[in-house]
Amino acid sequence: MNPAIETGAQTRPVPAASDIIRDGLWRRNTVLVQMLGLCPLLAVSATVVNALGLALATLLVLVGSNLTVSLIRRHISATVRLPAFVMIIAAFVTCAELLMAAYAYELYSILGIFIPLIVTNCAILGRAESFASRQPPLASALDGLMTGLGFASVLLVLGAIRELFGQGTLFMNMDLLLGPMAANWGIEVFPHLRFLFLMLPPGAFFATGLLIALKNLIDQRRELRPAPSSPSTSPSETRRVRVTGTVR
Repeated sequence: MNPAIETGAQTRPVPAASDIIRDGLWRRNTVLVQMLGLCPLLAVSATVVNALGLALATLLVLVGSNLTVSLIRRHISATVRLPAFVMIIAAFVTCAELLMAAYAYELYSILGIFIPLIVTNCAILGRAESFASRQPPLASALDGLMTGLGFASVLLVLGAIRELFGQGTLFMNMDLLLGPMAANWGIEVFPHLRFLFLMLPPGAFFATGLLIALKNLIDQRRELRPAPSSPSTSPSETRRVRVTGTVR
């Protein structure tokens, strides 16, 4: 390879697809383990529709940037590697922003600055640098998809918790994202429950901490679970032994 276009990142063995899926969704979850991208997560997760809008935009950017970085990884000079990655991410963020402005303008107005700020999400640049720049396109696209789904799942669960216990509803105003077909999706679960603390930034920190603690508890329980024992030879089992020589 021409040293002038060496990316400076050594190619690594391609992980198995099952490992990529488990890492993105659970073992190295962006929020619950690495604690990246917390600013938009805490800011816009007051309702499910806000969380879903940001989740879809982040997922699009992750898959697109990972795939593009992997495709051109051998043609980027090491001196401009990180700026190039940022420009690629910014291009996909602009696409996501224009799509949301065109098809879900009211939700785009609600999310405001947090859509352009996806460019500064450390999780996206981190996956581009640590994975996509070292792996082939299909594995990189899968990594972006699983990392995005891991981020989206936490975002949606957090949005559901805050909306349910903060204002007693679920799936309100889904038509802002999905159009008129979702106008009647809203459910008033607890008509008289208004735990407004969860709708404020401290409530978002509190709910996120509970989710992190729950994941750690599940991991600890799985580690303490006894491993299946290997089958042993029963005492009653007889063995045939070959004997050579004279028996007296």
